[in-house]
Amino acid sequence: MQGTWIEIKIITKSEAIEPISGIFYGLDVKGVAIEDPNDILNREQGPLTWDFADINILEHGAEAATVTGYFNKEEDVESIVGYVNERLKELKEFGIDIGEAKVLSKAVNEQDWANNWKKYYKPTKIGENIVIKPIWEEYKGNEEEIIVELDPGMAFGTGTHETTRMCVQALEKYVDKDSIVFDIGTGSGILAITAAKLGASKVIGVDLDPVAVDSAKENLTYNNLNNIEILHGNLMDVVQGKANIVVANIIAEIIAVLAQGVREFILPGGYFITSGIIRERREMVESKLKECGFNIVEVNEDGEWLCIIASI
Repeated sequence: MQGTWIEIKIITKSEAIEPISGIFYGLDVKGVAIEDPNDILNREQGPLTWDFADINILEHGAEAATVTGYFNKEEDVESIVGYVNERLKELKEFGIDIGEAKVLSKAVNEQDWANNWKKYYKPTKIGENIVIKPIWEEYKGNEEEIIVELDPGMAFGTGTHETTRMCVQALEKYVDKDSIVFDIGTGSGILAITAAKLGASKVIGVDLDPVAVDSAKENLTYNNLNNIEILHGNLMDVVQGKANIVVANIIAEIIAVLAQGVREFILPGGYFITSGIIRERREMVESKLKECGFNIVEVNEDGEWLCIIASI
């Protein structure tokens, strides 16, 4: 990347980070940076601490999070801001707490764009043995640790968000050497790659966003794997066969829509691991899953977020 870029920043809350990131991924965004104070305030101190600058907290308060998209300088800023504000209204109508939802824009140079996220993204242990390591960082793990090499680029999925952590923890618990795993909305490929590194016999990651597909495929090249495939499209259209585990880290409303169709892709005794669910949406998701013939196995919580694991 060279020259000047347009930065559009949304001041929000931690629970709205994922759906707001999705707004940017629906545009011709060239990169997305996430600053979540909960990742600082809740993180245990130790060798895998994220050395995050506290500027966001000082400027917007301890509860404020920001999602920032970067666009070519030739883009129509007013049009993008207008589109973003319309999508924010929709999220609010869905009942998602988007906080202040203030939208700011300015021009930044290439160095500013890079430093806004890469310098804060450090190796992070997010499961019992899973460590997410940015490809530009040095890290030497112990024998028990499984290291996932990652460059999230323009796709969602760095491993630092609560929903991703809970999905990784669930995969650690349920994936074995005979598992077939489908990852819906694979983003950077973080969950698909994790499942593959946990020893699943076969993993397929799918995403409707071609940018995410490219990012996930690139991340495969950083990890020594031969049991994984990344596909562009809808699970129902591009994947054949059934899985022992389907994982979807998206949002509650989409999970409810997908539940019936997803059930047809899960083998008897298999699991549907779902996250991206705020507490207020728990009853809605559980009711829909039960309506579609799922049994709720466990519900895990991390901050304001839930991970619901269901079986058939």
